[in-house]
Amino acid sequence: MSMVYDEYGRPFIILKEQQAKSRVKGLDATKANILAAKSISTLLRSSLGPKGMDKMLVSQDGDVIITNDGATIMNRMEVRDEVAKLLVELSQSQDDEIGDGTTGVVVLAGALLQEAEKLLQKGVHPVRIAQGYEKATLIAIEKLNAIADTLDNQRDTLLKTAKTTLNSKIVHNHRDMMAEIAVQAVLQVADLDRKHVNFEQIRVEGKTGGSLDETELVNGLVIDKDIAHPQMPKVTKDAKVCILTCPFEPPKPKTKHKLNISSAEDYQKLYTQEQEYFIDMVKRVKDSGATVVICQWGFDDEANHLLLQNGLVAVRWVGGIEIEHLAMATGARIVPRFEELSADKLGTAGIVREISFGTGKKERMLVLEDCANHNAITILVRGGNQMIVEEAKRSLHDAMCVVRNLIKDSRVVYGGGSAEIACSLAIREAADETAGVDQYAIRAFAQALEDIPMALAENCGLSPMEEVANLKAKQVAQNSSVIGLSVDGGAADMKEVGVFETLIGKQQQFQLASQVVKMILKIDDVISGGQYQ
Repeated sequence: MSMVYDEYGRPFIILKEQQAKSRVKGLDATKANILAAKSISTLLRSSLGPKGMDKMLVSQDGDVIITNDGATIMNRMEVRDEVAKLLVELSQSQDDEIGDGTTGVVVLAGALLQEAEKLLQKGVHPVRIAQGYEKATLIAIEKLNAIADTLDNQRDTLLKTAKTTLNSKIVHNHRDMMAEIAVQAVLQVADLDRKHVNFEQIRVEGKTGGSLDETELVNGLVIDKDIAHPQMPKVTKDAKVCILTCPFEPPKPKTKHKLNISSAEDYQKLYTQEQEYFIDMVKRVKDSGATVVICQWGFDDEANHLLLQNGLVAVRWVGGIEIEHLAMATGARIVPRFEELSADKLGTAGIVREISFGTGKKERMLVLEDCANHNAITILVRGGNQMIVEEAKRSLHDAMCVVRNLIKDSRVVYGGGSAEIACSLAIREAADETAGVDQYAIRAFAQALEDIPMALAENCGLSPMEEVANLKAKQVAQNSSVIGLSVDGGAADMKEVGVFETLIGKQQQFQLASQVVKMILKIDDVISGGQYQ
């Protein structure tokens, strides 16, 4: 492929015959892009809603993940088409910004592209479709603002919203307990005056074995480590915590060296020197007043024995991120050298204990409770296998994100497809008042919004067309925007049922889906490097 210019200085591309095979342009390019994006959307459609199906994802290494979380499915899939990757990024953007609604945003984008394809076949220009979608998005956002209810940030409201999120997860049988844990965790670290939630203070740890019922919220930190020596105390109260990033071992020369030992006396001198190093290190820790030593590196049996003799509890091989969390929770300073260790760099914890699970040696964890920073908390997730534990973690993350969003902005819209139907009706009214070609694109946006409640009905085993027609008729007849689809079939008042969604989450869905669809529609030429045969 090469770039040349004509006599007027206008550039054009010359493609070799083999390269021309891999070039698609015009309406064919747009339709090819729509087809690629729709294939991804169709895949996620069956995972939408409380009765959505799960996907089993098997990696090249044989690792298995079972989930219906849109962002996880998209991240784990091996997507090669460049346009399909846009939908993967779309789902990730929704997850990063809102934390929930990752499946719905992809399904909506797929429905918008499907309606755009019909308009393209009728001869409507892609730019006019994009303009119509932009106008329809603004109408939908205005309607969402109009039908939103402002709720007080009472615990019951937050619990109902968290339960709505957990309804569509594998852990829905335990949603009451999980919602309680998610709400309590967020409220404990939330600054309600600033409407800010720091998720860094919430750790989520998982341990296989047991059942989901045994999941608990710990006021402190839980670390997947055990105490270094079996004879050290398993429980330490009013602990003074020392955090070290230097190893318990004699210093080593940084250059290559060789040590010759020719006699027993030389060996004894070397042994005595090493003993002095160890004794000096342990003495510095003891003199600082520390009772619990947490070290980023390992230490040998000699140091372990000396720590035991001096009545110190030690934990080794603690990771860098866990070290930072420990420092935040206990108020300790991270000490890089023994010479810098002093009493003012120690942290405090009400109790440090080791807990055991099952019969295996590795089934132990370290718990630090009543730390100096009371906002540091850990959710300990239990499950029958690793897949359940990981899915429970993702479900709790989504629930906590929704609670955080509600603390930021306490406005909600109602679920069950009621908000989409209400926006669809408002957009259809606006389309009837719009002149020109744009009205077809605006009406297509309204039709695409109805695909969300249709997918919900379909996944519940109901007749999609009948249920959506019934919802629209009841909303119009009763002039109510809270009538949505019940999981048992038929229309229901979502306000009474208690099915909420955050307003900012729903607005973000509409805006992100519309932006990606407009981007895809404006691509009219796909040039990929061809290979010589």
